[in-house]
Amino acid sequence: MKKIIIISLILISNIIASEIKDKSETMIKQFFKKDVDLSFEKFQINPILKKEIEMNCKQMFFRSEVYLWEIKSEYGIEAIAILDNVKGKNLPITFLVIFDLDGTIKYSTIVKYREEHGGAVKQNWWQKQFRGLNGNDEISIGANIEAISGATISSNSVTKGIKKVALLFNLIKMKYAD
Repeated sequence: MKKIIIISLILISNIIASEIKDKSETMIKQFFKKDVDLSFEKFQINPILKKEIEMNCKQMFFRSEVYLWEIKSEYGIEAIAILDNVKGKNLPITFLVIFDLDGTIKYSTIVKYREEHGGAVKQNWWQKQFRGLNGNDEISIGANIEAISGATISSNSVTKGIKKVALLFNLIKMKYAD
């Protein structure tokens, strides 16, 4: 009986992860409004860099990997998208950030919000605040990001998460330099 439950949980977990990946890819393609090819990988974060970024952001990575997509057009790689999770009050919040090759945030969005309250972080008006920023910028509530009344934990958590992946992108962008 225990084996059946464990196998069932693993299957359900894989189905949910696949749905989030598919939804993220749809969001990426909708953002570009043109035909793009996506190259996906589960990017393993170097443990030393992971610790450094976590200390800088005062937030831990949800896992030791993030989902990463190279976004290609007829002209080559145009952008990179990173999908990660942060902890809300009780449950994970899954978010996606699209960077140009210089590390500037072009787009961010919430892919899956699981909490009962604090869903205002999904709103486009709030997400737009991150556009144009990069890992070298201060990205924090009160500095250049507005807090959301009633979504204090979520807005703080997502802001730190976006800063975290922006710093991560700064460390891996050399791969995409001309």
